[in-house]
Amino acid sequence: MAKHTLWSDEYWLLLMQLYLRKPEGVKPIYSRQMVDLALELHIPPTYLYEQMFKLRQLDTPRLQQLWERYGNNPKRLAKGVRMLRQMKGFNNADVFYQGVETIESWELDFKPVMEGSELTPVMLIMILDLYFRLTPNTMVSSTPEIQQMAKLLKMKANEVVEVMDIYQLCDPYLNRSAMILSPLLGPCQQIWQRYGNDNPEKLAAFAAQLREYFNN
Repeated sequence: MAKHTLWSDEYWLLLMQLYLRKPEGVKPIYSRQMVDLALELHIPPTYLYEQMFKLRQLDTPRLQQLWERYGNNPKRLAKGVRMLRQMKGFNNADVFYQGVETIESWELDFKPVMEGSELTPVMLIMILDLYFRLTPNTMVSSTPEIQQMAKLLKMKANEVVEVMDIYQLCDPYLNRSAMILSPLLGPCQQIWQRYGNDNPEKLAAFAAQLREYFNN
């Protein structure tokens, strides 16, 4: 895998600290801690996941030296991470990345779909995956799967149903023509265009990975 343009070898300390957090080991791609670090660095979680595997393998002198210096000394590691964040301006990201081209793509999936909303594209992706597992007459608040999804996403069941209703309008197999005035129509249409007409197994696999983010 090619080196990411924003990756710096100094970031090994950040990955090591995350790796050593209990339960110790390689963290799931979309665990909340991994995503938070990815957002902080503007580097996709998939790339950090691959780097964390390299960190475990100790296949370079550089990584061996890092483990020897920091692996059994959490205080030294914490100090190194703290100095790195201070030096790199992590507490003032706007200044740090000024003049650096950071085109947001995957990051937008973890940010609200609109101002004033807590709903994010990854939440819409989770609901779309459930949509394909239900029939229209079961897309109601009393359905256990709807209630479970609402609990997972920290939403109300009727809010999940509202998204399901919009997806029914996007679904070409239902051929629904009813008008709906909802600010969620545009975001739902975008998610449907990305995943609704593709192989549902790909969506299911992605949703299964994303579940780790919401379980944290």
